[in-house]
Amino acid sequence: MPRIELGTYVEAFVLWLLRTIPGVLEGISAVVGVVVDVLTAVLAGPPFLVWVAILTAVALLVRGWAFAVFTLVAFLLIASLDLWEETMQTLAVVLVAAVIATAIGVPLGIWAARSRPSGAVLRPILDFMQTTPVFVYLIPAVFFFGIGVVPGVIATTIFAIPPAVRLTELGIRGVDPEVVEAANAFGAHPRQILREVQLPMALPSIMAGINQVIMLALSMVVVAGLAGAGGLGTVVVSAVTTLDIAAGFEGGLAVVILAIFLDRFSSALAEPNRGLWRTLRARRQAAGDASPAAATPDRRAQKPVAAAG
Repeated sequence: MPRIELGTYVEAFVLWLLRTIPGVLEGISAVVGVVVDVLTAVLAGPPFLVWVAILTAVALLVRGWAFAVFTLVAFLLIASLDLWEETMQTLAVVLVAAVIATAIGVPLGIWAARSRPSGAVLRPILDFMQTTPVFVYLIPAVFFFGIGVVPGVIATTIFAIPPAVRLTELGIRGVDPEVVEAANAFGAHPRQILREVQLPMALPSIMAGINQVIMLALSMVVVAGLAGAGGLGTVVVSAVTTLDIAAGFEGGLAVVILAIFLDRFSSALAEPNRGLWRTLRARRQAAGDASPAAATPDRRAQKPVAAAG
């Protein structure tokens, strides 16, 4: 049987893109590079104690004391391992890739949920993206954007898109049809139904998709380190190539700590009734119920009732 030169055709297509849209690729590289550099400077610039305090306060707000204590101890441990700058570089890459993947994946999920043919077209594409080995993403990324942080961000973004699409589609399709029919009966426009009915009810599923996007983005840290993305990926790759067990363990531990923090934080965003938010909301409601305006009965509603007969 004659061999099909499929790889040759793909290579020819990639070379054609390089000749056809070099300006677009350079623009993407410049924008992504600047955004990552600015975010890295913001995260790594101040003394680490400033960000440890901020992250601990945020953890207290969204999830409570236990998560706040973990955040404080964990990030102080990272700083004591002298991996603070690398951790902030990794966090910057993960945040940029997760935001881009979410900005692409959620609209695609909405489109797939509202159009069954679109969902049928996207489904095999997503299957292909999820089953492709992660190292394969680096080949075109490095070919298009060279060595550095940009190919790492691009490869991480592409790898992390599928959960946002799938769980957004699942959440919108899971909305009770009777609720949608009731909104239609009241004359709501399809965009109003999407914005005011379907998206709020699908929010837990969408947030679960964003959580998975962040986790997949962080799982690409070591792979992106092979492309020169810097951060903890470079630490782990260097430890593997030199068989440095101590450095490999410390870099891996920092990745695990960052993963746990991002997982708990993103999960808590879908549960606003946890942590200090719940306490503040309960106090506000209690203060509102105890206010004179709430305690004073409405005299207009107290009309005398005539006795019957």
